[in-house]
Amino acid sequence: MKLRRHDIAPLAGRNTARLALATDLPASVLADFAGTSISNATRWTGYARRDWLDYIAARARV
Repeated sequence: MKLRRHDIAPLAGRNTARLALATDLPASVLADFAGTSISNATRWTGYARRDWLDYIAARARV
């Protein structure tokens, strides 16, 4: 793989990107965006330790 020849670990980069997205997106949006399961996305948002109750409350008011 070309990335590994240049000492770039694709898994670490992908995990870093997914964690960054998990801090900014609710699990349902992350699952859809990343093409993964909701349980996987929920796990990632748990790693990011983001509380989405304010987001859900704001959406309910709309």
